[in-house]
Amino acid sequence: MTDASRLFVALTSDCGETALKMLEPLRGLPVGVKVGLELFTRSGPDIVRQMRGAGFEVFLDLKFIDIPSTVAGAVRSACLLGPSILNVHSMGGVEMMKAAAEAAAGSGTRVVAVTVLTSLGASDLTGLGVGLPPEELALELAASAAAAGLDGVVSSPREAASIRSRHGGGFLIVTPGIRPAGPSSDDQKRTSTAREAILAGASSLVVGRPITAAPDPRAAAVSLLAEIDSTLADRGD
Repeated sequence: MTDASRLFVALTSDCGETALKMLEPLRGLPVGVKVGLELFTRSGPDIVRQMRGAGFEVFLDLKFIDIPSTVAGAVRSACLLGPSILNVHSMGGVEMMKAAAEAAAGSGTRVVAVTVLTSLGASDLTGLGVGLPPEELALELAASAAAAGLDGVVSSPREAASIRSRHGGGFLIVTPGIRPAGPSSDDQKRTSTAREAILAGASSLVVGRPITAAPDPRAAAVSLLAEIDSTLADRGD
């Protein structure tokens, strides 16, 4: 991973046409941008082209899940936009993930699989008829993603250590749900600090409101980058 892909700043649909203006304070910093379902639905593929044109690496977070042939076609189309990372949902099954990996081969885009959404806790999974706790389910789904030939997974920081232990240093672990110590975790339940996630083995962090809603987004990003660098040094990287 490059320095810029250690930290992706998450944008929402509220950004709309002002997304590039919002990112202006972050120019020159080693950060990427996460374009998710909200913003992509509002602004379309051009938003990815604009982000890349402005010099930002892009994590295209659309969580594709469908029959294998449909997902393969969607992945091929998405890779034409040149994102650094693209995701599918692991619950689509191994054959779907294999199709995604094959569709992205040679494109330069790394494909990862979402395991368990950070908004879901144990009681949510029970309500869905899933008997495993989030940590165990995420580990099983990560194993399926690895078997399918994907580059890694999206998981909460809580599962990063177990996934890293099983799959080694080359497996990409993208972790949303990063929050400063203390404040509310908003709509996410399985969260941690940046330091905790990096020490657990996370490769890339996705951070939204702690940067985009900060009084000084650049200062917030610089502080988080410094925390990442110091933690990587403590981890021995």
